[in-house]
Amino acid sequence: MAVYARIAPCLWFDGQAEEAARLYTSIFPNSRLTAVTRYSEAGQEYHRRRPGSVMVVEFELDGQRFTALNGGPLFTFSEAISLMIFCETQDEIDHYWEKLGADGDPAAQQCGWLKDRFGVSWQVVPAALDRMMTDSDADRVARVTTAMMPMKKLDIAALERAFAGE
Repeated sequence: MAVYARIAPCLWFDGQAEEAARLYTSIFPNSRLTAVTRYSEAGQEYHRRRPGSVMVVEFELDGQRFTALNGGPLFTFSEAISLMIFCETQDEIDHYWEKLGADGDPAAQQCGWLKDRFGVSWQVVPAALDRMMTDSDADRVARVTTAMMPMKKLDIAALERAFAGE
């Protein structure tokens, strides 16, 4: 029997749920589509979708469960919600930044944040950033903050140098 997290994100799309899920599962390790549900004629007066078209795609990204819903144009994504990716290496940051940022909104890139081509906001951050930003030395935190603010894609080495005072 599969064990799932008690809380899982549901992402609302306007017809691109399966395309987005396939892209995301191609980028993250240990990822897969787990189910695709299609609209039927039942409830068509409400959903107004063609019977047989994709309604819901369930998928996992590196073991985290997600749902993608083709709910229509009523709601869109905003930066108020983002998905964080904690990366151990610069190679990981580069990988996710390149793959998720491809055809995304370059104007929505700052401090490790990017918006993908579907409008979903992601934060691609070094796992070490939490340690740096919660350090008890306010000067270290200020130096890291000052170094990070002008960055688009985060640079682990530059952040570590700022943390060290170099």
